[in-house]
Amino acid sequence: MRVLGMMSGTSLDAIDVALVEFTRDAEEPSLLRARPVHVGERPWPGEARDALRAALPPAPSDAATWSRLHAAVGDAFATAAAEVLSAQGGADLVATHGQTLYHDVQDGRVASTLQIGDPSRIVAATGTPVIHDLRSADVAAGGQGAPLVPILDQLLLGTDPDERTAVLNIGGISNVSVVGGSENGRGVESGPAPGAVIAGDLGPGNCLLDAAVHAATGEPADLDARIARTGTVDHAALATLLTDPFYARPLPRSTGREHFDGQYVRGMLEAEGAGGIDALSLPDLLATLTELTTVTIARAIGELGASRVVASGGGIRNPLLRERLAAQLAPVPLLDADDLGIPADGKEALLIALLGYLSAHGLPGTLSRADGTSHTGARSPVVLGSLTPPHALRGRQYASNAPDSVPVGRLEITDPAGTAR
Repeated sequence: MRVLGMMSGTSLDAIDVALVEFTRDAEEPSLLRARPVHVGERPWPGEARDALRAALPPAPSDAATWSRLHAAVGDAFATAAAEVLSAQGGADLVATHGQTLYHDVQDGRVASTLQIGDPSRIVAATGTPVIHDLRSADVAAGGQGAPLVPILDQLLLGTDPDERTAVLNIGGISNVSVVGGSENGRGVESGPAPGAVIAGDLGPGNCLLDAAVHAATGEPADLDARIARTGTVDHAALATLLTDPFYARPLPRSTGREHFDGQYVRGMLEAEGAGGIDALSLPDLLATLTELTTVTIARAIGELGASRVVASGGGIRNPLLRERLAAQLAPVPLLDADDLGIPADGKEALLIALLGYLSAHGLPGTLSRADGTSHTGARSPVVLGSLTPPHALRGRQYASNAPDSVPVGRLEITDPAGTAR
């Protein structure tokens, strides 16, 4: 089955795409093989990206704005899908995350979540059925709706009894999945139950850094941390930012730009009488926010008993952030996902393709814990997503093929020749 996965995160830097061919092992049906046919990204149309940024919290917006954005995001994803499928020979299914417009967390509980991007426009552009709205079913079951990546992390890295792996993604928000290990494994003495999967959002990744740079210079980011490297961490401001109660909430937890918005730093520093954001130069502010991201990640992972950290996401390409994170995690090693055969730049799109495959076969997209609940905190794991058009999979061989309905126990990424990486 060929699935095109598409993802756009909170950083709004691009639309990630991955066309993946999934096959079951003939002798071991619980082994799913994923052959990436194409992994890449498509730029956001400038007008749509700017309109999205203008509508994100704390900016006010109305139903008309959201409706127009739903159409514009659908068009952007439709164009990206059509370009890839035209060049790569089509797919059986498109799976799209869309763009999160609002993730409503109240006292640690997710009341609602909204991802936009009209799937009908993708169907119209490609003639291919679309699975979308991947978080709502989990929220309806009492879960956080996030993070969704632990199922991919578990299937790729969670079967090793000797490694307790913290799989870290640093996008606009940072999140982690901790998978693998056993009672005889390394690094689990101080963490959760051996072999248990634990996951959640850790705090800001790039979002506060990018917001500060954009506000001061109009640029989308501090390329290669050139400005931040010239600054000095303001430890009083850092201490104030670390008092946010979010960091004390247990995993699973989720957050987004609704909490860490463009006015977050100003509000925290002024509320606590820490001199205010205007007392910091831009280099010092960026150095401080880099330290905030790395400290909160390292502290959270340090409590989870990991023996190694495998990282991906745009934040890991920030050289200063990476250096500070590696220093704070030591002696636990910080590895690149690419080094383990996992396409770091395409990992989130690969996840969406996997979720589309699972949903098409009626398989849950979240992991079960020992008590029967989901890793997201939901009452149980659930099948994720909605299908457009609703009859699209009826009668198709891959929808009823018995081996494809076996729960997946392991995922193996292969190269174009079909060789395991």
